[in-house]
Amino acid sequence: MSSSPSPLSARGSRLALLVVGLCWLAVLFDGLDMFIYGSVLPHLLETKTFGLTADTAGDLGSYATFGMLVGALAAGTIADRIGRKKLMVSCVVLFSLASAVCAIADSVAVFGLGRTLAGVGLGGLLPTAISMVSDYAPRGRGAIVIGLLMTAHHAGGILSAYVAKGLVDPVGWRAAFWVCVLPLLFAPVLARFLPESLSFLVAKGRGDEARALAARYDVELPAAKSAKPGAADRWTNLVNLFRGGEWIQTLLYWLASFGGLLLVYGVATWLPTLMRAEGYELGSALSFVVVFNLGGIVGMLVAGRAADRFGAPRISAIWFALTAAGVFLLSVHMPMTATMVVVFLTGVFLNSAQTMIYATVSIRSNADNRATAVGWTSGMGRFGAVFGPWLGGQLLAAGNGDWGFTAFALAGLSSMVFIGIAAVRGARQTPKSTAGPELVSAH
Repeated sequence: MSSSPSPLSARGSRLALLVVGLCWLAVLFDGLDMFIYGSVLPHLLETKTFGLTADTAGDLGSYATFGMLVGALAAGTIADRIGRKKLMVSCVVLFSLASAVCAIADSVAVFGLGRTLAGVGLGGLLPTAISMVSDYAPRGRGAIVIGLLMTAHHAGGILSAYVAKGLVDPVGWRAAFWVCVLPLLFAPVLARFLPESLSFLVAKGRGDEARALAARYDVELPAAKSAKPGAADRWTNLVNLFRGGEWIQTLLYWLASFGGLLLVYGVATWLPTLMRAEGYELGSALSFVVVFNLGGIVGMLVAGRAADRFGAPRISAIWFALTAAGVFLLSVHMPMTATMVVVFLTGVFLNSAQTMIYATVSIRSNADNRATAVGWTSGMGRFGAVFGPWLGGQLLAAGNGDWGFTAFALAGLSSMVFIGIAAVRGARQTPKSTAGPELVSAH
């Protein structure tokens, strides 16, 4: 990770700050909308809103993550057609309006529709925002800028806990979702001030616009890239992931990603409710969400540096082991201070362990296949993101809430085993790339 100063001019630096700042706010609202359901869930279950039960609540949590799967898979194709800026604005509008659907819902079906639509917007926004900041990040600072951007997601989680603590008891749970509609007011600001991706303009042959924007802010114009591979080439890249002995490595990465995102989204959805089941008051349970996401912010900032020094595969395996230990300890009722420390450390390791899987895949893949390998590893992992919230609901519905943390801890251990085996096998092979680890979104 380079520490040399950026060659950009002051105007170019201001443009980078503008893009990163606007994208950071968009991802903040993304995190708020993502975490708000888990923050109000204990109240919904206690008041039996819509006749909600634990298993139905788990289903609702999975609706949002399924929507995120759809949004993430569609984001690239849509962005290539309409541009990254328009897609980001559309995603903000979509998840804001979807929160309004949740706020006025009069049944589980309508509420579930709102969460699914919100998930589509949430899933489409994050990878698009990462692409945008990568375009405008100072040279050699891409990983740091992406890590900074990802802190916004956890800041949104912190905000969701405060929104729930301040509004749910005195006003009602619907007020929390009305707060999630407020990003709709941010959409015009995003549309007015966020510049379009220079890479998109160049790729679409809109050279005059790209040159004018680059000249306005005195930034470098990206070189035109060769045409993107067609469907046949993309399928060839996918097939190459299974040629020879590569299929074992590919499946190990996919299984590790599945367990990692099951853990991430299972804990994100059920942490307050499971802590309530352990005997903590609602206010304390929501405080754990704040501390957990503070840990996530720290973890995103230190993960890349740790991987640079010790290697992404090793860090991922160790991080998953520490995450599993932390999640399991949460099933033990400890003094409040000790519990807070465990929640914080779990947040540090959990949210960056999955990131290191993507970094490992990126390092072990050749340049031609890297995007396909990382994309499919992320895609397979998102099935775990759908399964995690559902699993927590089923365990609580069956009266096995005490097993919730244990089940999520076992998911962390499984990811540790799979990424560990993949790392050992990969170390025996000739490295395909000398590229350093890339800090990619775990969500």
